[in-house]
Amino acid sequence: MNGTLFAAKRLRQVTSHWPGLFAALMTLCLAVPASAQNPFSVAIEIDDAIVTHYEISQRARFLDVLNAQGDLRQQAIDALVNERLQVEAALSLGVEASPADIEAGLEEFAVRANLGAEQFLRQMGQEGIAPETVRDFVANGITWRNLVRARFAPRAQISDADVERALELGTILGGGIEISLAEIIIPVTPENQADLETELSRLGQQLNGDAEQFSEAARRFSAAPTREAGGATGWRALADLPEGLRERFQTMGYAQVTEPISLGGGQAFALFQFRGQREVNSPRLPVTSINYVSIAIPGGRTPEALAEAERLRSAVDVCNDFNGVIPGGFELHSVAPGQLSDDVALALRALDNNEMSTSVTRNNGTVLLALMLCDRVTADPELGREVIRQQLFGQRLEALANSYLEELRAEARINFLN
Repeated sequence: MNGTLFAAKRLRQVTSHWPGLFAALMTLCLAVPASAQNPFSVAIEIDDAIVTHYEISQRARFLDVLNAQGDLRQQAIDALVNERLQVEAALSLGVEASPADIEAGLEEFAVRANLGAEQFLRQMGQEGIAPETVRDFVANGITWRNLVRARFAPRAQISDADVERALELGTILGGGIEISLAEIIIPVTPENQADLETELSRLGQQLNGDAEQFSEAARRFSAAPTREAGGATGWRALADLPEGLRERFQTMGYAQVTEPISLGGGQAFALFQFRGQREVNSPRLPVTSINYVSIAIPGGRTPEALAEAERLRSAVDVCNDFNGVIPGGFELHSVAPGQLSDDVALALRALDNNEMSTSVTRNNGTVLLALMLCDRVTADPELGREVIRQQLFGQRLEALANSYLEELRAEARINFLN
């Protein structure tokens, strides 16, 4: 999995997987400049390692599918250069990602899209992204993490005083930052799947900068529980949002609207409008698990399925009541916040205990996944302090890792070719 570091190994991988394509490309290279026709030609030299044009285009495409923003080609170049340096440093110390670590990392990455690893790789393949691109991305990240822990863990240890100070300031995992958003969430259905993303993109452009019109559109179109409030989510801790969305919202201005964001592995699309950010100084223990019930109702968001969800909601007061109403017809989940798919996380975020959401669908909109929040479980004080200790340790480790990477880049010979 560290073969991306060396030109010869990369070429062997390519020729073993696409022999006909590679032979054709090599034939063309005899008549025209390599950089003009051969995607496997070298784009960047980093000491003794290389990055090819193919890898850059693949990583940029991968970032696009992951809804990254900005200059994706430049982001791909920066990331690939960093990864070459990181893995070179790791290999020099005999540190690398084991096959078991890579498979576990791939499963963890895929679950955020509510998919298994093989399903995720197939979906990426449909988007034009090779399995090797995804596996290398995961493997390089794990290798760097292993190196950072081996090199810096002793320097990143957290004292009891550090934990107490963090509790007093309320700054754990963004616990000191709250943001206010409005949202329009629309599940994908067989009827809208062909043009939903395009239509939402057009709507987002029309609503950008106009909070009042966004709220009106949310009341008309959104499937989320927040539609009754014009899409407004109220003030929520930044840490309660799905990880992939946090950084994006912190860079937005008032009433700015996102591009359509895919949720739940393509089960829904969302527009978000930024409404504000504030700092709070109230300490809070981290949420360790989200307990909720899910009920799969055939029909998607048809009137009949929504009526059935409403009937079930009216028949229960708390989650345990489902045992008497539909025994065996529901699933009870207890999941760490970071393991929730984006669409489920966003739906549950807007709920109080024993409230229900009907904004989530599955199977291309043909199944309504009714969700009822049972409880947000916070750590007990002693366990909570240990969780906070680990979070602070991770933050300190990340700062040391970033400083080390800057040193590696400063000392490296990096040559960008035409």
